[in-house]
Amino acid sequence: MSATNVLTVAAEGGVIGDGRTGANLALGVGLIGVAIGWLALARVASRISTGNARTGAMSAMAVGLVGTALAALHLATSSGGPGTGNGIVGAIAAIPLGLIAIALGWRTLAHSRRTERTADRFEHEREFGSTS
Repeated sequence: MSATNVLTVAAEGGVIGDGRTGANLALGVGLIGVAIGWLALARVASRISTGNARTGAMSAMAVGLVGTALAALHLATSSGGPGTGNGIVGAIAAIPLGLIAIALGWRTLAHSRRTERTADRFEHEREFGSTS
């Protein structure tokens, strides 16, 4: 099965289930992405000392992208409108969750780059003395 077929089947709710299954899947993936992004941002801010913040940021961005893609695919393949039981409202709610996960991952990467540059500068000053 190709990746396109897998995403289409997932967005349509799988082989079994009602029309809301694909939207619920996209919502779940989006929420997981937001949680990963929040934890990665907490790691880079030194509130949690376990794990690698850059890996968490990349994971949050990837999961957020998948959640957004699933939600958009569900919206594109669903018939009817809001209130018909096809999961349109859930898919609409899942898109911002995926985008929030991507934004949290992006912010974590930017913060970790800044932190690395500051740490390198302090290490350089400690090794060679102050330049000013």
